[in-house]
Amino acid sequence: MARRKTREIRVGSVRVGGDAPITVQSMTCTDTADVRSTVAQIKALEAAGCEIARVAVPDMTAARAISEIKRSISIPLVADIHFDWRLALASLESGADCLRINPGNIGSEARTREVVKAAKERGVPIRIGVNAGSLEKDILSKYGHPVPDALVESAIRHIRILEDMDFSAIKVSLKASSVPLTVASYRLLAEKVDYPFHIGITEAGTPFAGSIKSAAGLGILLSEGLGDTLRVSLTGDPVDEVRAGWEILKALEIRERGVRIISCPTCARLKFDSIGIAGEVEKRLSQVTESVKVAIMGCVVNGPGEAVEADIGIAGGDGSGMLYVKGRQVGKVAEKDIVERVVAEVGKILEERRG
Repeated sequence: MARRKTREIRVGSVRVGGDAPITVQSMTCTDTADVRSTVAQIKALEAAGCEIARVAVPDMTAARAISEIKRSISIPLVADIHFDWRLALASLESGADCLRINPGNIGSEARTREVVKAAKERGVPIRIGVNAGSLEKDILSKYGHPVPDALVESAIRHIRILEDMDFSAIKVSLKASSVPLTVASYRLLAEKVDYPFHIGITEAGTPFAGSIKSAAGLGILLSEGLGDTLRVSLTGDPVDEVRAGWEILKALEIRERGVRIISCPTCARLKFDSIGIAGEVEKRLSQVTESVKVAIMGCVVNGPGEAVEADIGIAGGDGSGMLYVKGRQVGKVAEKDIVERVVAEVGKILEERRG
């Protein structure tokens, strides 16, 4: 997949755009003013692989809490600003690594310029976050409904404000709950600017449906080289957003992190509990961060072929499974022992890698 060429910016210590890896983001759902809870959630996100965290800043108390939060975390922090431009200024004073502002509700151009001036003085990038649900009134009146041209016009309008102030540390998002609208909007803007894109399907839904919807939309964009950092937006635990984001990147073979489980959909040929075994193996290895491929296959049709290509593979038989390690057939393992043996073999591989 040929990646779209973009400028590179820095969000704290993390590179975004250019030839930097596509990063996974999430957003806390705690009260930002509750520093203890917010820090705990960010640390949980980081453990799951989150590389940039975002917090809502609905009031001055939240803005001032950013400085204390940053002292306790190790990944960059983005301040999400709506309605009150003064919250952006306060967040910058508190040390936010990036601002996310919504052109549809941040206020007048003069207020936007005040925010840009302060960000420029501190070397802090700005994400112009356009959402289909909060377009400026005049743009919505012009087009009647959120359409790709409307989202792009909103983005371009605010990009020009920043450019007029000689500010180029910009990333852009064009989000909608509609996959076709989101994809079309990013495609259109990609023809007009070279700023990095933050991609996502906003308000995607509950973890099950939302993950599928996000995978569909982000899969299209990433396969076309569009996207430099992403968030999977789910109605649930934000840790699930991070896990889903990584699974999307892994499925497209863009980045690797943790254990990738290859397992069959099962059929009448199945003679051992591959469903339970695959689920338990995934659970037991969920804290592994290194890239490892594990195949749990239920029968001899595709089992040996998939198992031999994995780091650790099981090709199912009648109440047992043939174990493969790094493409080499090792021997049969009783069904009751498969989970422990697979976990142990993964541990051996990781020990070898670490020397």
